[in-house]
Amino acid sequence: MNTLAFHGGPGPWILLFPLFWAAAVLGVVTVLRRTVRRGRGGAGGGGGFRGPWQGARAPHDDQSPIALLGRRFATGEIDEDEYWRRLSVLDEQFGRTGKGGPA
Repeated sequence: MNTLAFHGGPGPWILLFPLFWAAAVLGVVTVLRRTVRRGRGGAGGGGGFRGPWQGARAPHDDQSPIALLGRRFATGEIDEDEYWRRLSVLDEQFGRTGKGGPA
């Protein structure tokens, strides 16, 4: 008969299995909590995912010219060409540059 009981049992290393599963469950719970928190805006507010390149605040508030332009485009008051044209002017005015522009 070739069983674990015959050879002295599984040994003390079997105590590591509960620790492994506890660490795995804790990791999954942590990842899920962080994902849900990001989806709701997290502690910093602003909503949505915020990358490390974006500051702690939202780049534009609801009354900024860029936000108003976005709303006008979303409601269909202006077309896409006019939106991009005006957005490039606003970006220059607010000091933001495109990928190919000067720093």
